[in-house]
Amino acid sequence: MFKDMARLLIALTLIAALSGLLLSLVESATREPIKEQRRLQMVKALSAVLPEFDNAPDTDTVTLQNGVNKKGEPVEVICYRARKDGKFVGTAFKMIAPDGYSGNIAVMVGLRPDEQVNAIEILTHAETPGLGDKIEEGWFKDWFKDKGLDGTDWRVKKDGGDFDQLTGATISTRAIVGAVAKGLQLYKDNQAKIQAAGEGS
Repeated sequence: MFKDMARLLIALTLIAALSGLLLSLVESATREPIKEQRRLQMVKALSAVLPEFDNAPDTDTVTLQNGVNKKGEPVEVICYRARKDGKFVGTAFKMIAPDGYSGNIAVMVGLRPDEQVNAIEILTHAETPGLGDKIEEGWFKDWFKDKGLDGTDWRVKKDGGDFDQLTGATISTRAIVGAVAKGLQLYKDNQAKIQAAGEGS
């Protein structure tokens, strides 16, 4: 009886050890491909929102502090800098709209040196299919092009601002308008640092 239990325990221990080793090997083998896939997704998003560039914006970055979260911890924003022939032509960064209808909406905001929006891209969201998910449509994202803090009321029309709201999805629209406006303010407040020369600072 005791020998049988001992054998069973040894067998289970070996199985657990082998399973752990196998999982470790799988994780190690997939780590780099996953990392590269995420990098390619980032480069794709940057290419969608930035003016034409010839550098590698995903490696030419500056990190800024943008307030604190609900826990009082600093919120950092990575600004990706686009250059053409060595000249700064724009920056992009991810803004999180925490007040979407179904939670956080992640928006990549691309700006030109003149403090105008070049383009935006919706990275992630959980908005309602058929209503809030229209934030992914090209015509919706085009609402933000060539707009800056000056001369634009960054509120939806329902609140007295300049932006149409999606039918049945005012909350989603309001969240993105607010996030992009905060991104414009972040750029305005840190323009010199963002446009500084050097990579990976």
